[in-house]
Amino acid sequence: MATLRHEFYETDDKLTLSIFDRNADPTKVSIQFEPRKFTYTHGEHSLVLEPLKGQIDPDGSDYTVGKVKVEVRLIKRVQGRWGALIGDSPDPLTAPIMAAATSDSKPAVRKPGKNWDGISTKILEAEKEKSTEEDPNVGGDSTLNGFFQKIFKDADEDTKRAMMKSYSESGGTTLSTNWDEVGKGKVEVKPPAGSEWKKWN
Repeated sequence: MATLRHEFYETDDKLTLSIFDRNADPTKVSIQFEPRKFTYTHGEHSLVLEPLKGQIDPDGSDYTVGKVKVEVRLIKRVQGRWGALIGDSPDPLTAPIMAAATSDSKPAVRKPGKNWDGISTKILEAEKEKSTEEDPNVGGDSTLNGFFQKIFKDADEDTKRAMMKSYSESGGTTLSTNWDEVGKGKVEVKPPAGSEWKKWN
């Protein structure tokens, strides 16, 4: 039988195993869950993992068959990271429990938890949008465009002509409201400092 390529990732409460068996027929896939053993067979392909690094819950574990891979979800009986699929580490559910408590030991003191509601309220208040009176840079380009639109709307015909001519002839690098200056000739392109103007065809 051919062994299949596989990989896994895990959380504290479950391990997700991906078995790469392309075009596996769900009716012919056989999977067996045991507390410390996992078996997958599909025709000539098989994968046996034994002993598992920790115990799984056979009733809670399940799988789905896809076109490229079979995804298996192994539910752990004891929370924690395994780090590997198989291993000979002692099974925490069958290992003897050591009595660590002594007569002079102090009771465990629990720290007070974080007030997550208070923290999220504080963050939301900090992220609340400011008005343009509080910060003139609020809104970025949309505020600036609104400002220019207001100037254009309230302007006389010469100012509107100057704005249109200066903006279009300079490639968007200059905006002037002085028609006496703009009307004399072509408006030069003035790129920002450190930039170079290139004409695109």
